[in-house]
Amino acid sequence: MTDPSTFDGRAGARSLELFERASQHIPGGVNSPVRAFSSVGGQPPFIRRAHGCTLETEDGASLIDYVCTWGPALLGHGRLEVVEAVCTAARNGLSFGACAAAEGEFAALICATVPSMRDGMVRLVNSGTEATMSALRLARGFTGKNKIIKCDGGYHGHADLLLVAAGSGAATLGIPGSAGVPEGAVRDTLTVPFNDVAAMAEVLAAHRGDVAAIIVEPIAGNMGCIPPAPGYLEALRTLATEHEAVLIFDEVMTGFRVALGGAQERFGVTPDLTCLGKIVGGGLPVGAYGGRRDIMSTVAPLGPVYQAGTLSGNPLGVAAGLKTLQILIEEDPYDALEQRTAALVKGLQDASASHDIPAQLAHVGPMFGLFFTARPVANYDDAKTSDLERFSRWHAGMLERGVYLAPSQFEAGFLSTAHDEGTIECTVAAAAQVFENL
Repeated sequence: MTDPSTFDGRAGARSLELFERASQHIPGGVNSPVRAFSSVGGQPPFIRRAHGCTLETEDGASLIDYVCTWGPALLGHGRLEVVEAVCTAARNGLSFGACAAAEGEFAALICATVPSMRDGMVRLVNSGTEATMSALRLARGFTGKNKIIKCDGGYHGHADLLLVAAGSGAATLGIPGSAGVPEGAVRDTLTVPFNDVAAMAEVLAAHRGDVAAIIVEPIAGNMGCIPPAPGYLEALRTLATEHEAVLIFDEVMTGFRVALGGAQERFGVTPDLTCLGKIVGGGLPVGAYGGRRDIMSTVAPLGPVYQAGTLSGNPLGVAAGLKTLQILIEEDPYDALEQRTAALVKGLQDASASHDIPAQLAHVGPMFGLFFTARPVANYDDAKTSDLERFSRWHAGMLERGVYLAPSQFEAGFLSTAHDEGTIECTVAAAAQVFENL
């Protein structure tokens, strides 16, 4: 763990220099707003390499990483077999824009693994945003209806129709929606609180016959980590069937992370369509959407719902994703990941309690969240009661002790197979020091 007397993660000279240079040509100095440190103060450390569960900054500091590339690094950074698979693919060509054998193998493995696709089909894309955007277009095309329902604080990518009450980066930056989104683009997007079955039923009843799809993160991860209440996902399944709406699980974050078959396997609820990203690309930009064969058969060229992508199914992304899924199937690391995450969460909860600091912690598999509030957190409104100033100080204190967390109260944290017991112990020890100072 980095010596706090020699490292200030917010003000490393080399990182400051690089940030100032980047800011001249990149808006805010970052290529994704969630990387900005505006909500916690200072500038972000710049990373030059990563291995296992650690990041090495341009200032020479080693940080324990609980961002894990915002989820994809389930096997840790630089897993040798995955790197070698990508290198082998690269030697044969970076991109073909044509069909390749590995695409079919990859698609077959995804369909065999994800419950909603086992008798269906999948289409590869390049990002989670593409996956959700395409799945919603497909739902509208299949049903002939226009309205969709999402949850307050649920982030499903930056497509226009989804930038309503979007959590995560938008919440961190205090942006309720986004400039540049015309009113017409969100006119048919309806929102309800997460974990509120009555609100979902009420909105469906008020718009009976008009709702094409319900899209939900089965475990909310973009307002922090919030598990579904008992019976919630089952109720959504029943309501979607009753109202002939397509139930879409956005498993971009949870797919292959909370179980091999994702949250739908873990909770035993099968949606009509599933959106994937993050881990499915093994660290490279890959996304996918798929599900029921009758719905997917309406995607071009089989049907009238158009969606395309020059780099979809590109050989590098397919190689990384295929090798990652093969390793997960062979090694089955989920019990060990669950135990280590539970140990981390318990250690953090005990440390906060011993210093009388109100904190709510939750985890599902190797995915966790911490909220600085005395109020139990079941939805976005609950999450917004968190003490953001205290979170900022917490984030700074952990960074100074060599622990890298997402710079937002409204982001989940992640573990990888590279986080061992010693790493967890170091993290809990650092947290105890920070809680004492808070």
